[in-house]
Amino acid sequence: MLYKRSSQLFAEAEKVIPGGVNSPVRAFKAVGGTPIFVERAKGAYLYDVDGNRLIDYINSWGPMILGHAFEPVVQAVIEKAKLGTSFGMPTELETQIAALAVDMVPNIDKIRFVNSGTEACMSAVRLARGFTKRDKIIKFAGCYHGHSDSFLIQAGSGAVTFGSPNSPGVTEGTAKDTLLATYNDLENVKTLIEANKNEIAAIIIEPVAGNMGCIPPNKGFLEGLREMCTANGILLIFDEVMTGFRLAKGGVQELFNIKADIVCFGKVIGGGLPVGAFAARNEIMNFLAPLGPVYQAGTLSGNPLAMAAGLAMLQTLNEDKIIFDRLAEKTAYLHAGIEKVLTANNVVFTINRIGSMISVHFDARPVIDFKSAANGDNETFKKFFHGLLQEGIYIAPSAYETWFITDALSYEDLDFTIQAIDKVSKTF
Repeated sequence: MLYKRSSQLFAEAEKVIPGGVNSPVRAFKAVGGTPIFVERAKGAYLYDVDGNRLIDYINSWGPMILGHAFEPVVQAVIEKAKLGTSFGMPTELETQIAALAVDMVPNIDKIRFVNSGTEACMSAVRLARGFTKRDKIIKFAGCYHGHSDSFLIQAGSGAVTFGSPNSPGVTEGTAKDTLLATYNDLENVKTLIEANKNEIAAIIIEPVAGNMGCIPPNKGFLEGLREMCTANGILLIFDEVMTGFRLAKGGVQELFNIKADIVCFGKVIGGGLPVGAFAARNEIMNFLAPLGPVYQAGTLSGNPLAMAAGLAMLQTLNEDKIIFDRLAEKTAYLHAGIEKVLTANNVVFTINRIGSMISVHFDARPVIDFKSAANGDNETFKKFFHGLLQEGIYIAPSAYETWFITDALSYEDLDFTIQAIDKVSKTF
C-alpha cells in the first residue's frame, strides 16, 4: 500500500501543529514511519486519503463499538444539528441520557456530563478530595486517566511511548499528593495506605487496564481494593472511560459485581463525539455545585450533538440483549486464530483478552502490570504493526494499547486478519 498523500499532509501539518498531530500517539514515534490520514470510515473499515481500505482495530480508541458511521447515531446528530449546535443552557436530552445511564449502570444515582475522559477523571478526583477532606490519591503505574497534572506522575500509553512518563510542567506540589502503586499488587497498595494513614482521598484505577495493553485484574484484586477503601474511608474510583458500556451494559461494576464509589465514563457514552461523565450515589454527587461546595463547570458540557449521539448509542446497547456476547465471541475467535498462527510460526508472545478488548504482547511471560508490559519486544512489535498495515489492517501504533473489537467486524474480516498475521509473523 502507498501513503503518498498521507506523507504530504503530515509534512504540512508539522508546520502548524506541534509534531503534526493533536494527540502524541498518532505521530507513529513508537513504530516509525508516517501517520495515516483518514478521509472517512464506515462499519469496520477506515478509508485513507490515498484510497486504501483498512480493517480498524482502534475504533477511535474504543467508542465505535457498533462500527463507524452507525446509522442511528448519524441520524440523531443530523437532526439535532438542524436545531442548533450549542446553547450553554439545559436541554431535555441531557435528562434523558442521564436517566438511561443511571438505569444501565449499578450503584449510581446521579451523573454529570463533561467533555472528555480526562475531564471526567480530573473532576472525580476533585470531588473525592472535597468529599473526604483529604488530599492524596493512589494511582497505578501504567494506568492512564488523561493528561490532568495529578495523573501525569507516571502515565501509560502516549507518555510511555515518548519515554517521558514524568511530564515537565507538573509541579512538585502536585506530584507529592499522587502515590504510585503497582497494578494487581494488593500488598503494595496496603503499604501505601498504611504509610499515609487518613491522608488518602481516593484510589483511582482502570479496573481493566487498557493503556499498557489489555490487562485484566487478577482474581481478588478489585475485591481487595474495595475492602481496603471501605476500611480506611477511601473512595474507590473506577475509570471506565474504556470499559464502560463496552465490557457489559453496566461496565466492570456489573461484570465483576464490585461497587465503586465514583465511576468515570467516556468513549462509548458519546457515540464517537467528545463526551465524558462521572457518576456516583447521591451522598457524593450532592457535593457538586450548585448543590455543594465542589466546583465543576463547562459551557459545552451536555452539548446537544454529543448528547444525541450518546443517547442513540446507549439505547441500542440497552435494547440489544446479546450485543456483549457477540462481541466477546468475536474477540475469542480472533484470540484463538492469532494464537494458532503465532505458535505455528514459533513467535514468542502472550495474549490478554477480556470481553471485546484484546492485546498481543511479544513476550512469553504473563503480562499483569506495567513492568511486565514493558518487557515486550518492541522491535518485533514495529515489524508486526507495519506488516499488518501493508496488509490493510490498522492496529494502534503503540505496543501499550489494547485493540477494540467492534460488532461491525465480520468473521470474514477476522479470518482475513488471522491470515495476515500468519503471513507477517513468518517474516520475524
